[in-house]
Amino acid sequence: MPQVDHQEAVDCETAIRAASTPLVREALRYAWRELEGDSSGHDPLHVVRVFLTAQRLSRAERASLERVELIAALHDVQDFKFTGDTSSGARAALLWLTEHGADSALAEDVSRNIQGISFKGEGTPAESLTIDGQCVQDADRLDALGAIGIARCFAYGGSVGRSIFDPGLEPIYHDTVESYLATKGTSINHFYEKLLLISDRLNTDTAKRIARRRHEFMEAFLAEFMDEWNGADYR
Repeated sequence: MPQVDHQEAVDCETAIRAASTPLVREALRYAWRELEGDSSGHDPLHVVRVFLTAQRLSRAERASLERVELIAALHDVQDFKFTGDTSSGARAALLWLTEHGADSALAEDVSRNIQGISFKGEGTPAESLTIDGQCVQDADRLDALGAIGIARCFAYGGSVGRSIFDPGLEPIYHDTVESYLATKGTSINHFYEKLLLISDRLNTDTAKRIARRRHEFMEAFLAEFMDEWNGADYR
């Protein structure tokens, strides 16, 4: 039986060791408690991957490391996809940081960036982010691409009752948050409604470079999926 090499896989302790300050470590632990048991692809290890990628982007872009780390740690707590409230994550971050002694300027900056991180539909306007928020947004979006992005797409689809594919359902152009949240769709359509759009919406050159190969991998997956769906490999 093929074996997975778990020795090199990042885990929560990897992020704790990499955190730059005690406040960041506490923010990570808080987020993991909040997201524990998630099966939609927004679990603690998603936070770890985003956190570590955001650190790398932060160094490349000379952003504020602690701010980047805090935005990354807290970005999915009370996320709008699960609450239906586009400001719930920002409020949760502001409250937690204030209660844990962060100065008001830091807490408000992290909160404002979290408000604008998430993709909310192809036609919805992008929200303004600092370079710190841009690094985290890129890290979060990179985690929606490639092999992990494919796995997360189907995990999320299953968690909200989406079918894998329905040839009778076309992808939908979402120009409001309400439309984006209300449309059930299919997991395959989600590639066309979001995932294949991401590489053109990244902020940093480093993220754009990483995204190219992951984007191509998803395109190859979709081509293979349709070949198998249509029985092309039986011909």
